[in-house]
Amino acid sequence: MNEPKRLRRPAAGGYARGDETRRKIIEAAISLFGQHGFEGASTRDIAARAGVNAPALQYYFENKEGLYRACAESLADASWEAFEPAVLRARAALEQDADTAVLIEAFLDIQRTVADRTFVKHCEPDQRLFFAREQGGGEPEIGTEVLRERVRMPLNEVNSALLARITGLSADDPLTIVRMFSLYGQFLLFYVARRSTLSMLEWNDIDAAKAEFLKANIGEQTRVLLEHWSRERDAREA
Repeated sequence: MNEPKRLRRPAAGGYARGDETRRKIIEAAISLFGQHGFEGASTRDIAARAGVNAPALQYYFENKEGLYRACAESLADASWEAFEPAVLRARAALEQDADTAVLIEAFLDIQRTVADRTFVKHCEPDQRLFFAREQGGGEPEIGTEVLRERVRMPLNEVNSALLARITGLSADDPLTIVRMFSLYGQFLLFYVARRSTLSMLEWNDIDAAKAEFLKANIGEQTRVLLEHWSRERDAREA
């Protein structure tokens, strides 16, 4: 049986240049996959956008599917780097059987971290389109698998565990899951429906100051709900 082909990397002296070329190709691919979808983005156009010749894509990624996977991995790695500290703090609070106030703060901490990346650090339109197309279906399943395993699953697990402890319901209770997605939907609306929300607010963009305004107000709404659900839990257990 033939061994699967390994993606090639430059020799020792060319690692820095090779990594830079690889990064440029991935950035160009994210942009064009976002604008035109997997089928609509040609490898020739991606190479031209990255400023490399077309064979370079095969050299680094083997094929178009490999490049799409690399795009998803790049986005997943960057997202998890931002989210991991808050997730680790939340896991520690759960393991230490922290009280409700600490658990609520842990949930809000993760929510703020996700919002910060959404609004300030990663608001490029092509990346929004990449995620929108991936979530909408029709793109290679490998992208969804990578993002689910590396980012969405660990985020959802810790958030549902926090909500379960705060509300007294099980982590897999449909109500817990609905509540979790509803709380995050407050922020995601400004991400996926950016044009409509900006128009309604008469904003040109969501800069750092406006992001803080959204985070503060949506965070307060979230706190009110979490505290209310914790009181419902206490009433049931009384």
